[in-house]
Amino acid sequence: MEDEARDTGGLDPAFDRTRPDRDRRGRGLYSRSARDAGEPRVTYAALDLGTNNCRLLVARPAGNGFRVIDAFSRIIRLGEGISTSGRISDAAITRAVSALSVCRDKMRQRNAGRARLIATEACRSAENGDEFRARISAEVGLDLEIVDRETEAGLAATGCTPLIDPDVDGVILFDIGGGSSELVRLGRCEPTRYGPPRPAIKGWVSIPIGVVTLAERHGGITVTRDCFETMVREVAEGIAEFAAAHRGDLDRMHMLGTSGTVTTIAGVHLELPRYDRRQVDGCWLAGDQVTGVVERLLAMTYEARVANPCIGSERADLVLAGCAILEAIRRAFPCERLRVADRGLREGMLVEMMRDDGVWGAPS
Repeated sequence: MEDEARDTGGLDPAFDRTRPDRDRRGRGLYSRSARDAGEPRVTYAALDLGTNNCRLLVARPAGNGFRVIDAFSRIIRLGEGISTSGRISDAAITRAVSALSVCRDKMRQRNAGRARLIATEACRSAENGDEFRARISAEVGLDLEIVDRETEAGLAATGCTPLIDPDVDGVILFDIGGGSSELVRLGRCEPTRYGPPRPAIKGWVSIPIGVVTLAERHGGITVTRDCFETMVREVAEGIAEFAAAHRGDLDRMHMLGTSGTVTTIAGVHLELPRYDRRQVDGCWLAGDQVTGVVERLLAMTYEARVANPCIGSERADLVLAGCAILEAIRRAFPCERLRVADRGLREGMLVEMMRDDGVWGAPS
């Protein structure tokens, strides 16, 4: 499944569609308003080079959010093999150079005047991370910023805050990545007169466990129930202290998930003939619905997962590792509702850049 196609559906706002079974509360970042003509025309770009994916958004301010004018996403598995070799492989570097060259060309074509280009866990943990950055600078002409885990958690929170139910007291946000996973305890959003709401971060944790690293340790093609439970226990140990400190009143909280794992689960639950961001971003899942999808995936053969239009060959060996991470989080925080976000670090970068530039009022 081509991830470029998976991202093109993201140009429409999540809340512009009317679905009788959907709670439509929340504020959207994306806009295609007629007011765009009167908005500043500065073009912004946000690039997230993760352990598994390379993603780009190019956008312009519009109303109290922004309008996406170009997007790109490709699975490159930059972190493949790092858990055993400690290095980014030559094959992964070649894939990254190809994807980042496309991103560079898109930013040039769109005349992006402001950009932030970040790299996460693969570059943080690889012993040749600095060498990789230097090669990307020389061959592609892009200077990557390796962000720490706290910055990654904060960007995810900023990008997803508009999807928080305003009637709850708190949210457990999780971002299941390729090489690391972040959990953030959010309180009620800080009020803003204009622009997206600001996240109220009460605590966060990042563990060096993601879908790539977990699948490489335990296997991803054939996953037995015992293997799945072993993965769940490994993740549970990593988040136990955070869970004990931030569990709170779960009746007044909901979960908010951003990652390929949770969007895949939503797509499978909705039985989409092909992945559609407009139906996934912002949708709600009950606990038993998530459990039902995880059980279905555990019962599937690898070939059946490949054949599913919302999984495909590029995710089929990673999706159950992601489900194990999600299951550990759900057991630690047994909230009744989960909201799905097909947004995250890129949106967080765009919001922070625009806010710093005073797009929606005085700079921070």
